[in-house]
Amino acid sequence: MKIACLQFNPIEENTYVVWDDTAECAVIDAGNSSPREDAALDDLIARHGLKPVLAVNTHGHFDHTLGVQHLRERYGIPFALSGKDRFLLENARTSGSVFGVKIGAMPAIDRDLDTLEEVCFGHTTLRVIPVPGHTPGHVALYEPQSKALFTGDTLFRESIGRTDLPGGDYSWIMRSILDRILPLGDDVHVYPGHGPETTIGHETLYNPFVVEVLNHEVNYRD
Repeated sequence: MKIACLQFNPIEENTYVVWDDTAECAVIDAGNSSPREDAALDDLIARHGLKPVLAVNTHGHFDHTLGVQHLRERYGIPFALSGKDRFLLENARTSGSVFGVKIGAMPAIDRDLDTLEEVCFGHTTLRVIPVPGHTPGHVALYEPQSKALFTGDTLFRESIGRTDLPGGDYSWIMRSILDRILPLGDDVHVYPGHGPETTIGHETLYNPFVVEVLNHEVNYRD
């Protein structure tokens, strides 16, 4: 599997284009927010001779969904997102105004990730791993052969996603990281929604949130 990352919009969000030898591709967290950014994404797709077949999101915050409608209209592809995050699409205009970001049309959900264990393109399968905490419907997407994990805003290099926004929960994000992300293995490569790449092994050693929980007993909500 090949991976390209483009950084879009004022929130500096990471949009990933992933593809394999069939040239079919999926776009993960399309954050392109202007004609110039739309063109940059389209140019990458054309330059590699790719055929988009799916727009899939780790979660529904506006900075990760700004470009999805462009993809649906230009390429006629479906949009996959957890239905638990639908309220974030509905409230995107209000959320964007807080950050001074103009919000256009938000997409409808074509495939509810709550009902899917995996999404596919070409010969590639991405496992859908529920990791609530940053948002109620947040998922990570994992490709086991290349050991590539797209964590959205759950796990960053030496940090975690914020939990003070509507639907966020600190106890749940830490449960998600410890129970569903770390067990994948130290050599798994992490592609986050913001900032640089990392590995699970690096985070177990240097992420202060993870280290604190690993080194001390923490009471989680049942």
